[in-house]
Amino acid sequence: MTIAPDKPGTAAEETPVPEGHVKLVIDGETVIAPKGELLIRTAERLGTVIPRFCDHPLLDPAGACRQCLVEVEMGGRPMPKPQASCTMTVADGMVVKTQLTSAVADKAQQGVMELLLINHPLDCPICDKGGECPLQNQALAHGRAESRFVDTKRTFAKPLPISSQVLLDRERCVLCQRCTRFSREIAGDPFIELLERGAHQQIGTAETADVLDLASRTTSGQPFQSYFSGNVIQICPVGALTSAAYRFRSRPFDLVSAPSVCEHCSSGCAERTDFRRGKVMRKLAGDDPEVNEEWLCDKGRFAFRYATADDRIRRPLVRNADGVLEEASWTDALRAAAEGLAKARDGKGAAVLTGGRLTVEDAYAYSKFARIALGTNDIDFRARPHSAEELNFLASHVVGTTPESGVTFGEIERARTVLCVAFEPEDEAPIVFLRLRKAARKNRTRVVHLGQWTTSSVRKTFGELLACAPGSEAAAIDGIAQHARDLDEHLSGDGAVILVGERAAEVPGLFSALHRLVERTGARLAWIPRRAGERGALAAGAAPTLLPGGRSVTDAAARAEVEKAWGVELPATAGRDTTAILKAVSGNDLDGLLVGGVDPDDLPDPDLARRALENAKFVVSLELRHSAVTEHADVVLPIAPAVEKSGTYLNWEGRRREFAVTLEGTGALPDCRVLDTLAVEMDADLFTQTPAAAAADLAKLPVEMNGTFIAKFEMKAPFISRAEPEEGKVLLATWRQLIDNGSLQDDEPHLKGTQREVVAKLSAKTAEGLGATVKVSTERGSITLPIEVADLPDGVVWLPGNSDGSAVRASLGAGHGSAVSLTGGEK
Repeated sequence: MTIAPDKPGTAAEETPVPEGHVKLVIDGETVIAPKGELLIRTAERLGTVIPRFCDHPLLDPAGACRQCLVEVEMGGRPMPKPQASCTMTVADGMVVKTQLTSAVADKAQQGVMELLLINHPLDCPICDKGGECPLQNQALAHGRAESRFVDTKRTFAKPLPISSQVLLDRERCVLCQRCTRFSREIAGDPFIELLERGAHQQIGTAETADVLDLASRTTSGQPFQSYFSGNVIQICPVGALTSAAYRFRSRPFDLVSAPSVCEHCSSGCAERTDFRRGKVMRKLAGDDPEVNEEWLCDKGRFAFRYATADDRIRRPLVRNADGVLEEASWTDALRAAAEGLAKARDGKGAAVLTGGRLTVEDAYAYSKFARIALGTNDIDFRARPHSAEELNFLASHVVGTTPESGVTFGEIERARTVLCVAFEPEDEAPIVFLRLRKAARKNRTRVVHLGQWTTSSVRKTFGELLACAPGSEAAAIDGIAQHARDLDEHLSGDGAVILVGERAAEVPGLFSALHRLVERTGARLAWIPRRAGERGALAAGAAPTLLPGGRSVTDAAARAEVEKAWGVELPATAGRDTTAILKAVSGNDLDGLLVGGVDPDDLPDPDLARRALENAKFVVSLELRHSAVTEHADVVLPIAPAVEKSGTYLNWEGRRREFAVTLEGTGALPDCRVLDTLAVEMDADLFTQTPAAAAADLAKLPVEMNGTFIAKFEMKAPFISRAEPEEGKVLLATWRQLIDNGSLQDDEPHLKGTQREVVAKLSAKTAEGLGATVKVSTERGSITLPIEVADLPDGVVWLPGNSDGSAVRASLGAGHGSAVSLTGGEK
């Protein structure tokens, strides 16, 4: 925006108006603004804040509350009445007077405020919004000093549950429609709507309409079951929508606020954490236009109570002579861990398994500990299905990418075509899903999903389904040029993006097929893992074939750089991956394990993991809470959750997401500090005493962007055609849903209440004769679930990966693309 001086006779007066812009006057100031900009935005950028309730910069204009009235003249003629500045766009020659210069606008705004307060309960001392309420603030700034209303205010029974975690106090609602517009426009979940008309109009859902005997105008007939429902609480400008988990528990003036970063997925969303007396009370979305804009998924917003669960480990534990874990001092525990790991190292060796929740600094400490303290490259961060082909692909296509060189949220939004492969965005990276929906809705981006059925992500991104059987995704990618020529042309043009998820590691040949597709079309590719710490662990070298910065462990020149920085000689042979490590321990080829935050049920073969833990001669677990690993550990060292430490996540873009300690003085230690002290006990120096020290040490080993150390992808696994399942069996498709039985969602029952229905999905033909339920089985076990017919290929069944009654890995020992048996379940 340009402010053009309007003194006659000056050169500035003749400043040309750029193409696509207009000149107008606001409160006596001449302004040049882009065509189509809303008046309220132009005034905002001029420094004039016009009061409003319904307006939100990320929502379409509604003009519902009428609080933003201003006086407008066009062509020298005033409009007959004040206009809503949140719906009117700027025009050439327009003259606008806000409440600052117009008595008419000021009176109109005061009148609207008086109407809004007629039925609004003045219960500010008990309202959850009290102290941070726009209605409070604007009533004082733009309202009348005295009320003329003397009648009885409207009342409703309250609260009305919109969902298990969103509660509605209807008498507080000012019908601004922010919540309904967010649900319909941003999330694509139009389950919350305006019901009734006139004085009886109120917010509700199809379910609440039935309860209240109202005529529902919702088209879905479904409850408000959305992964993004918490956003309506935050954007509600009054206290009408409240959180069941936070309601009546605190006030803004009780809270200390700190900026933070979400630890739940690889998006790295900006958050604001509010806490009181050392306890987190709530999380709100931070404002970060380049990443999550102003939104959070419900998992990121509500799943934070795991850190205060009853089974939190507060002191080190050492297994005594009777085989029982008992509390010990840090000195004794570290000494016992050091002695056991040193003995294992000097025997057949010890290996390191880390989970996907680590910060960059913690992952670097694990990487350095494995190489220096244990003298091995047997380390892997992939506590999930994985493959050598995947690691080869990540080393060549992902390591070293940054927002400047790789795909970003903004690029997704601007893309002409997006192809999602082995990736369910709403479940695995919800903020990526919101960008895809925004791209399709606003910019008409073509979104194509390579998958098994028309999921909510396909529907809500207005997408196309490129259907294939699970395990045949590589063949589908190779067949795009022949069978989907229109898509192939779009991928070959400018603005084409391919998003691939971690499920691709379960499909042999898929990464090679993607490499060929990228090489042929020039499309930009991004890898979007499910967990927050995987990109950082990759960059930090917590992998069997990679050192920090993507350096190959077998490259003498690359290894020499790290040896010089660390002052040690490093092993020159590639290490074992997660599965190979577990097999080696089970077969007595390795003696020890250092495990950091790994759940055996997340691994490709949970039974193998448990056998390895039982068979290992010595196990050290760095863990927050008791788990299947701590059951077998000889030493358990407690570590800090995200809110009690500082660090950096590297999100899927390669963007650094730094955060500071939120809860000070808890005494909890980050992994890097624990590993540094443990290494000292083993006569090794890591220099990772603090996250800052670890980050500084890692910074000495930057990624070489000139290609010296960035590996070239070798297609060791060319296209592999998966064999058809034997007679009587079908193929399994599976992935984890966002809200499921993940340990980081524990102790939050309100969040659990909005998980999606746990069902088995089959085609109509495959479901024939099975009845209402189906039993999916392998030689390991079985899962029985209700049947829901969907548009899957025949001979395919889909199961949620880790939901109530459907723990696929633990129960079946199977994964995406595995062959399973189907029989009719219990009636």
